[in-house]
Amino acid sequence: MCEVSGMMAASWENILQNEQQLEELAQQAVDKALMEGVLMRTKQEPRSSDVVSYAPFTLFPSAVPRELLEQAYSVQMDFNFLVDTVSQDSNFLEQTLARHILNILGKTKEAACILSNNPSKGLALGIAKAWELYDSPKALVLVIAQKEERNVFDQHYIEHDLLSRNIHVIRRRFEDVAKTGSLSQDRKLFVDGQEIAVVYFRDGYMPSQYSPQNWEARLLLERSCAVKCPDVATQLVGTKKVQQELSRPGVLESLIPDQPEAVARLRATFAGLYSLDMGEEGDCAIMEAIAAPDRFVLKPQREGGGNNLYGEEMAQTLEQLKASEERASYILMEKIEPEPFWNCLLQAGIPARMTQCISELGIFGVYVRQGKTLLMNKHVGHLLRTKSTKHADGGVAAGVAVLDNPYPV
Repeated sequence: MCEVSGMMAASWENILQNEQQLEELAQQAVDKALMEGVLMRTKQEPRSSDVVSYAPFTLFPSAVPRELLEQAYSVQMDFNFLVDTVSQDSNFLEQTLARHILNILGKTKEAACILSNNPSKGLALGIAKAWELYDSPKALVLVIAQKEERNVFDQHYIEHDLLSRNIHVIRRRFEDVAKTGSLSQDRKLFVDGQEIAVVYFRDGYMPSQYSPQNWEARLLLERSCAVKCPDVATQLVGTKKVQQELSRPGVLESLIPDQPEAVARLRATFAGLYSLDMGEEGDCAIMEAIAAPDRFVLKPQREGGGNNLYGEEMAQTLEQLKASEERASYILMEKIEPEPFWNCLLQAGIPARMTQCISELGIFGVYVRQGKTLLMNKHVGHLLRTKSTKHADGGVAAGVAVLDNPYPV
């Protein structure tokens, strides 16, 4: 056993001497521990779970006598499998908690109606399909990540699902790509000398996220033959201005002329969208919004919550912009008025109280196309975000909305 232990230590010697690699590995291990729920209350707040940290653990395994290992396996193998399976499935845990609360209230029939939901696995399936089509077994998936990412654990679920398929992932920022990214003569993308099959963007959705260096990095990525998720054209389709144009009569029909049922389904989801371009149409929209500000929302070209303008603030902004061409960078949308309901929002540092709420439902989808051939088009889960009616705007990342489970009625 001493010989085996010595061999293991020798195999890690290169890693231990490489400070950058060791730091990256340690950070990945800590993130994995947090994601798996290996948590402890802190010494500073021993009575509260609002602030937690990861439990101390070794970065590498330690030697244990084989007979003791086999004895432990024979007793607890089933328990270990069960605990490991549940610990890796945050969606299962969320749904279980929702069902648990209903069961405590004696509503077992209602608890059975909580929908199953695992979008991370579905999103990983789409990325894996793209990686497979690239057809280079040693190529990696590159995640373009933000410097400060509060939602990193959801991303890690996708990464670990890919790893279970033997698809390796690296996380880099635009700045890293600008420094170490390059293209071969046949436009293959390399970052840190490693070939990239798929680029998965978790940054670059707002103008403020692009410095001149970041723009150069994005151009390099777009010019490569790596699969982009999304590519710049797909990203532009998601802008508010394109959404407004799609809502015009006849536009959907011209884009998908052979699918009237699909057009009808799409149009049934549209709220009123109005252009603020210079001209009579934009002038009329502005006058109508100023006259009835509670009926509209003013939306800039921004992703995420906290950017929209409502009520008197919207009316004042339109007054300031109505003679400026800057108004064309916004769109005006008919305000959706969902039916409010009561629920209890659990947020760190805020007492749990019943409050009047509204919700927003989104559906995750995966779409993979090679040339003109459609290979995958499916829905893979949902996201229900709920917030107090006291807040006009803001999502989960903005600290206003909370994650919810839909209950079909």
